[in-house]
Amino acid sequence: MGLFITFEGIEGCGKTTQLRMAGDYLMRRSVSVISTVEPGGTSLGQKIREMLLNRGSDPLCREAELLLFCAARSQHVKEVIAPALAGGRIVLCDRFADATVAYQGYGRRLDIDWIKTLTDFSANHLKPDLTFLFDLTVEEGLSRAFDRIARNPQESPEDRFEREETAFHRRVREGYLDLARREPDRFRVIDASREIAVIHEEVRRHLAALIEERQDVL
Repeated sequence: MGLFITFEGIEGCGKTTQLRMAGDYLMRRSVSVISTVEPGGTSLGQKIREMLLNRGSDPLCREAELLLFCAARSQHVKEVIAPALAGGRIVLCDRFADATVAYQGYGRRLDIDWIKTLTDFSANHLKPDLTFLFDLTVEEGLSRAFDRIARNPQESPEDRFEREETAFHRRVREGYLDLARREPDRFRVIDASREIAVIHEEVRRHLAALIEERQDVL
């Protein structure tokens, strides 16, 4: 069995950049690794991603939004993540079930216990071995996110969540931090306000420690 490592955080936190750099680092060490993303990762997941993230998509009620995230995750786990783990690979995933709890539970104010039951079912009870939470202020995160969108106007506008009210993003951030407080052994809270290279060094240290600790399963 491999290792499942997730990268979480609010909009603009830099998690995607850090995941890419972590993947490059592991490949240089000749570690068998795959990188994937939620929602997405599969053909079905990509279609659902467009519905969930694109500004021009049809309006979604919060319950439909939740169920679409879980549907994409179920396919993702069965088609991509579980087979990779069974093959002894390290899987790096850009968001997973914690994002659903943070965004749809804390952010949308849906029942958190029910969401956890639903996400456990949709993920076939899979939990990450390690979760990086890249934390920074909502104001800084949104500023970065909109800068990124402005630099790539030709790309599909995945900015539906960025355009939510600031209070929503604050609830999401506090939700993530609350999840980290509840599971300190799994989470590593990373100060995402620092330079990219400095953050990467911290991520590398945690990855190296986990791999050394779990050599017996790799």
